[in-house]
Amino acid sequence: MPVISPASHSQLSPLRFLERSSSVFPDRTAVVHGDRRYTYADLGEQTQRLARVLRSRIRPGDRVAFLAPNVPELLIAHFAVPLAGGVLVALNSRLAPPEIEYILNHCQASILFVDSELMTTVAPIAGSLPSVTEIVEVPDPTVAAVEVPAGVATTTYPELLARADDLDPAPLPWAVEDERTVISLNYTSGTTGKPKGVMYTHRGAYLAALGMVVHNGFDGGTTYLWTLPMFHCNGWCTPWAVTAAGGTHVALRAVRADAVWSAIDDLGVTHMCGAPTVCTTIVNAPQAHALDRPLRITTAGAPPSPTIIAQLSELGITVLHVYGLTESYGPYTICEPQESWADLPAAERARLLSRQGVGMVQAEAARVVDLEMRDVPADAVTMGEIVLRGNNVMAGYYEDPEATEKAFAGGWFHTGDLGVMHPDGYVQLLDRAKDVIISGGENISSVEVEQAVVAHPQVLEAAVVGVPDEKWGERPVAYVTLRDGASVTGEELIAHTRTLLAGYKVPREFVVLEELPKTSTGKILKFELREGR
Repeated sequence: MPVISPASHSQLSPLRFLERSSSVFPDRTAVVHGDRRYTYADLGEQTQRLARVLRSRIRPGDRVAFLAPNVPELLIAHFAVPLAGGVLVALNSRLAPPEIEYILNHCQASILFVDSELMTTVAPIAGSLPSVTEIVEVPDPTVAAVEVPAGVATTTYPELLARADDLDPAPLPWAVEDERTVISLNYTSGTTGKPKGVMYTHRGAYLAALGMVVHNGFDGGTTYLWTLPMFHCNGWCTPWAVTAAGGTHVALRAVRADAVWSAIDDLGVTHMCGAPTVCTTIVNAPQAHALDRPLRITTAGAPPSPTIIAQLSELGITVLHVYGLTESYGPYTICEPQESWADLPAAERARLLSRQGVGMVQAEAARVVDLEMRDVPADAVTMGEIVLRGNNVMAGYYEDPEATEKAFAGGWFHTGDLGVMHPDGYVQLLDRAKDVIISGGENISSVEVEQAVVAHPQVLEAAVVGVPDEKWGERPVAYVTLRDGASVTGEELIAHTRTLLAGYKVPREFVVLEELPKTSTGKILKFELREGR
């Protein structure tokens, strides 16, 4: 084996992307948010300031959490936290206080940044976070002033940044000593009730970001609209990808049809990502119209319907369909369109584009295997589990070696998703073995919801399944049995469940049954509940 010299090897890190773009394109617009504009020089300088302050307050490997929508500060955090030696934990802004409390305590976050509008979410749990030494309020001038609970925040974002003036102004190096260092923790929805912290490395994030650059066609002319939450798989690594290409980030706090179309028409948006529900919002908006320039939407989270793909195509919008999980840094496979598909009828072309596809350029080929880890026939009929491995598969679950070992059985990551392999090598997802419900691109654990429902004193048993929904792709429906003599309304169960879970996880429909269908061993037959719809 040859000796590896520093002249021929460097540690991979997405920090390099901002170092390069801030140096090569200092005057190019990097971020747009309302009236705010940041050049790449500004973005680099803001990142360095925040990183220097964090470096003075955390130890290497400390977790730094952000609870915020798509605002510039969260984008900056994707570079500043790892630049300071920390690990970024971007929290789902739709979670309920008990869920946020669990995650923060599980990862033992040391600093928590919170958007002003979300301070009310943190207020009930602020006294139950023993590892958190500071809670930093992040105001956003694009929204009206909100009433922030007193005594929760220890400082504000501007005040924290001002502390950089008292520190050594020397720039921190845009590098890491070991590319296998964890750059972020992304918490799953928890397929067994409690979320797991998925560990991303600098190396994995670097390569996943480059994969997004290649497959999305990002370049210096890219204007990327943030319809995908940055908290979701680090925005599929797109904070790093768009920056690598030197493109422009357009921050968007919430996905509203008018705001999306305004950005498309007024800001020249060229790319966006999101769940099929985003596609539905765009197509059905009153502002929808055919475009005279390219716009590309990358979608995942649930298979987009051929109908939606065809409708977007009629507007001149190209759809890229990808598949992945939190454990694979977001997208792992992509439905690469073939030249021969262009001559097919629109409905047939849309059907082919709705498949999950083939491994992306930075990934290995996905496999569909049986229980013995043997590849199933590529006949588009024989179903098996989709397994993955390679550069953009997680390093493991944080502080959970047992779950990590189980997930990596046989040297491959077991997705728990069931699918088939087509003769042309394209994977198609058919069912979710773990009964995860994907609603609006967000994963909902049926077990987690069931546990919340059963916590109601009148409920004996509960089974939660996903049913098709035109807007959200899927929505949860709860089937319950009640204790003897008990009586409860659906409205009461909704109100109860909402106190324990984020709103998007709460079933809007509760069906009371005398008994749930079960196997001889007592396992609930969820497929019978689905088929009975």
